[in-house]
Amino acid sequence: MKNKLKKYFPMIRTKGEVLEEVKNNKKLWKTFCSWKEEYQQEYLDICTGVKGIKLLYDTYFKAIMNPDTRPERLNDFLSEILGEKVKILKVLPNESTRIAAESSLLVMDIVVQLEDGSIANVEIQKLGYRFPGERSACYSADLLLRQYKRVREQLGPTFSYKDIKKVYTIVLFETSNTFYKKFSEEIYIHRFRQTSDTGLETNLLQEYTFICLDIFGDIIQNEEREIENRLEEWLVFLSQDDPDMIIKLLNKNPGFHKIYEEVYNLCLNSERMMNMFSKELEILDRNTVKLMIDEMEEELAGAKKRVQEAEEKAQKRVEEAEEKAQKRAEEAEEKAQKRAEEAEEKAQKRVDEAEKRAREAEEKLRELERNLAGTAQGCNS
Repeated sequence: MKNKLKKYFPMIRTKGEVLEEVKNNKKLWKTFCSWKEEYQQEYLDICTGVKGIKLLYDTYFKAIMNPDTRPERLNDFLSEILGEKVKILKVLPNESTRIAAESSLLVMDIVVQLEDGSIANVEIQKLGYRFPGERSACYSADLLLRQYKRVREQLGPTFSYKDIKKVYTIVLFETSNTFYKKFSEEIYIHRFRQTSDTGLETNLLQEYTFICLDIFGDIIQNEEREIENRLEEWLVFLSQDDPDMIIKLLNKNPGFHKIYEEVYNLCLNSERMMNMFSKELEILDRNTVKLMIDEMEEELAGAKKRVQEAEEKAQKRVEEAEEKAQKRAEEAEEKAQKRAEEAEEKAQKRVDEAEKRAREAEEKLRELERNLAGTAQGCNS
């Protein structure tokens, strides 16, 4: 495995050669020793060709794909993504507060103006679930507004809204959101644009391309799967650090050999290479801390929400219990009232029956008295 890439790039050094140079430079050795053991091993693996460099990381990407010094490479890459020939005019600064800075693990971010005046923002997110569509739309709107202000100031009274050009937001996810895989494990690139429900076409300026590198990696690493087109060649070059995949790409398109040579010539400059690697580790550490803070804040917010929901449920149960108790009390009172009324009715009925029997007895007594009086009169006669 160690000799696979050396066959293609003879300048690749051995582990012993790399370590010897680093140890002989106090500054470099101090830097090397400050790294965690896993990072020391990763650095050695990269420099010795055990694995390739992750070229999508900011410092490596800008060294190899710098739009100022190597515009033809980024032109080609963007042309393949957008499906039309484009040419970079200049790199634009991130003038406003970076909306996506709210998101952890932003690996790379670059904004360029194309020859036709349109804007393309290319960035890599390490964790796709930290970059939802809503945030993408907000950043696209921010770029569009910045373009509007800049063009209006430049053109003055001659300004027209037709002078505003498209804004392309291109996001590559190292680890994409799970809903992409749920949608399809075979589709790794998704393009979005605003459309009408009637089919009417109008230029609404904002377009989005999301590329899921993890899904692409699962697809392309299949031994029977060939690299099908120029875009896939670029994605393999930028995202794959497996030597077998690098060799597969070189066999498909030897034109990438020259770019890889630049990569491994970088590795020969230990001071520059270690500075770049250190910068990536700083970004990784900073973003990891930011990620942990974000997750803690989310966990705290979730705990607060769960407490609030528990309180609401408890309050609801109390209210329901009080309502049930009130209802049972009212039902008991109604039953007691009904039983009282029934008892009173029964008592009244018994009184009425007793009075009736008393009247009947009194009537019988008077009849008996009349009968006795008649009998007595008969005897006297």
